[in-house]
Amino acid sequence: MQITDIIDIDAPIERVWELTVDVEAWPRYTPTMTSVERLDDGEFGHGSTARIKQPGQPQRVWTVTELSPMHRFAWTTKAAGTTMTGVHELEPTATGTRNTLRVEIDGGSAWFVGRALAPAFRRAITQENLGFKAAAEKA
Repeated sequence: MQITDIIDIDAPIERVWELTVDVEAWPRYTPTMTSVERLDDGEFGHGSTARIKQPGQPQRVWTVTELSPMHRFAWTTKAAGTTMTGVHELEPTATGTRNTLRVEIDGGSAWFVGRALAPAFRRAITQENLGFKAAAEKA
């Protein structure tokens, strides 16, 4: 199951990418993140991990599984018999950046978890995208 939100941001792709990979700053501009703590040092990239606390959910550790600078990063976590992947994709537009956020849910319980939580996931990634937009356009 996949849940996707797409928004156009009136800011250069470099600015949106900077916000995207500064994961520890996310709680400052999205209410869907209580805390994000990097668990490793150095540049954010493949294999980087972060402990994320979201309202009403237990803490989870997310691991970067894919990173293409200025374009895409994906990370995964396991929960309730599923693997959840968060995908962040950026593409330039005539006036700025198109930001695509997607949650992919796979595994034995994916259908049940996805159906039960789809409305909450949809609201969360929409709020996150609005937060990225506001932060990027403010600068």
